[in-house]
Amino acid sequence: ASSSLDAAINSGDEGEAALADFIGADDSALELVEDFNALAPLIAELDDRERRIIHMRFVDELTQAQIGEHLGVSQMHVSRLLTRTLAKLRAGMLTTR
Repeated sequence: ASSSLDAAINSGDEGEAALADFIGADDSALELVEDFNALAPLIAELDDRERRIIHMRFVDELTQAQIGEHLGVSQMHVSRLLTRTLAKLRAGMLTTR
């Protein structure tokens, strides 16, 4: 006999619960780890400047203007470099899935 996921279940001392409460939900942290594992080799393939920019932007959380100051380039140039690097990583992620 099948039961609805919303069917009430007597769970002992806790009273009633729905069957759906016992089914695991998606763990977004797990997805993040899987994405990181897929990203790590792609990041390793970037050149030094691309890796530094990604690190400054997403680890150090610097603005594009601050990154530009560090590298001695304009914020607009940092924006273009980030766009190109992220497109490269995105393309790599699509081919590894």
